[in-house]
Amino acid sequence: MKIKKKLPIGVEFFKSFKKDDFYYVDKTGFIRDLINSRGSVNLITRPRRFGKSLNMDMLKSFFEVGTDPTLFDGLEISKEPAVCEQYMGKYPVISISLKDVEGRDFQTAYDMLEITISEEARRFGFLLDSDRLTKFEKEQMNDLMRGRFEKAAYLHNSLRLLTELLFKHYGIQTIVLIDEYDVPLDKAYQDGFYEEMVRLIRSLFSQVFKTNPNMYFAVITGCLRIAKESIFTGLNNFKVRTISDIDFAEYFGFTDHEVKEMLSYYGLEDSFAQIKEWYDGYHFGNEEVYCPWDVINQCDKLRVWKDAPMEAHWENSSSNAIVQDILVNATETTKSQIESLISGETVEKVLIPELTYTDLDNEDDEIRQTYLWSVLFATGYLTDAGKPENGVHKLAIPNREVLGIYEKRIRSWFKMKIISDTIQWKQFCEAVKTGNHAEVQRLFNEFMSDSISIRDTFVKKEMKENFYHGMLLGLLRAEGSWSLKSNAESGDGYTDIMLEILKEQTGCIMEVKYAENGRYDLACAEAMRQIQDHGYSEALRQDGVQRIHKYGIACYKKKCRISYCMEKVNDIQK
Repeated sequence: MKIKKKLPIGVEFFKSFKKDDFYYVDKTGFIRDLINSRGSVNLITRPRRFGKSLNMDMLKSFFEVGTDPTLFDGLEISKEPAVCEQYMGKYPVISISLKDVEGRDFQTAYDMLEITISEEARRFGFLLDSDRLTKFEKEQMNDLMRGRFEKAAYLHNSLRLLTELLFKHYGIQTIVLIDEYDVPLDKAYQDGFYEEMVRLIRSLFSQVFKTNPNMYFAVITGCLRIAKESIFTGLNNFKVRTISDIDFAEYFGFTDHEVKEMLSYYGLEDSFAQIKEWYDGYHFGNEEVYCPWDVINQCDKLRVWKDAPMEAHWENSSSNAIVQDILVNATETTKSQIESLISGETVEKVLIPELTYTDLDNEDDEIRQTYLWSVLFATGYLTDAGKPENGVHKLAIPNREVLGIYEKRIRSWFKMKIISDTIQWKQFCEAVKTGNHAEVQRLFNEFMSDSISIRDTFVKKEMKENFYHGMLLGLLRAEGSWSLKSNAESGDGYTDIMLEILKEQTGCIMEVKYAENGRYDLACAEAMRQIQDHGYSEALRQDGVQRIHKYGIACYKKKCRISYCMEKVNDIQK
């Protein structure tokens, strides 16, 4: 039996695919399309974990002098012999990533930038032996390699100087690749030195990109399109390709066809529908794409266990602080729009294509909310549900994983707000413990009236139930002395919520149902029947619990109704 290729989890070096036998989704057509439509400076923005870094290393591997041409054998670009003959292995390439340029203060971030540039300069150590460089130029190169930037101007000019020295040696213009260009700005904004970092990056970019005869072209990637006035001042040779543009859309993320091919290769065709529900739904230009990080990681899980549950891989690899921000600062209008999104509907927004991080702190609430929606769109927490018209975007949550991120943040916000009212929350917990179901219903209704609800839309019923289940779970988990389990196995199935108060030999079973169109009685009856028919109280009886409260909870929008019964050992009372 032939051994399958490994899945490339976290692999960012193009040569690793052939060298270490990793599965590769062929994106080399990007090289051809870039050559045919590039500008002098090309900015490509995509959310995190959509293949930007790998594509940048692919470009480096293709263009750089001394490349191994066999890396591209059998790939799409190899079908373009004229392109390969003219461009492959023909150019010096400077390639840096700014993802590690960060620190709690400006000086630390500054030092990290010095290290990043000096590490790249050391790749060109052979220039110290070049007979085309003067003694002074070799001294300059030595300083670049050592990271000796005695004056700020030396660091600002470092990349331009490196292109000059490479041109002097090769007689060929240099290609410059800068990945994750906006990470230093994001980190600086969070840590309070944004303006200083803007000035540094602006000067670095201006030196290397503006009227530089030693540079052939440049590609820059990042998550956000930072305003030209902030970073790219004076660059008139600038070409931008965002997630709304048609160019290059299929090269960042996986298409339906590519996902089906991968699943077929690993014998996982039966998982396609779930993979699509959880990780598809992003619209870049005219393409519908999946998050590649999710697909690769989930395929790896499914290879070992074909029934492995879907997991939120992208969520755990990206910062979700921006979602928290929009909830903390949400106006009533914004809350209503979030309800629409969670319910599977869309919201229409005019978005701002160019951003600066300081825009998020604008005192005008309407302007600030517009910027927040724009960032949510650019970072992958929302996507286009159709083509924008007259600058208006119809926005939607792309898939099940991202929906879960919103739900978690909403529940966290809800929990903090409700528990801050200590008296009411304690009353709720006491009512749950004692079986005062009327009080549980009253208080939960009060809590939900100040929360975000799920509307009665086409979103699957189980997803609606999960939302309310999570809200209830968050309230109960705050009572740290109780033993609490979610989706616990008991009897012949899995109950939504099971809790034990051991010192009082008391337990609770809670089954949450969504009351379609407000049919509370029907949903309550279904919940209670499920508790009884599947023997959900069995696990509690085995633990020696003497009193079991059973709650059938029906939710619809911002209301709930509760059915109840109590079971004693060998005795059931209503």
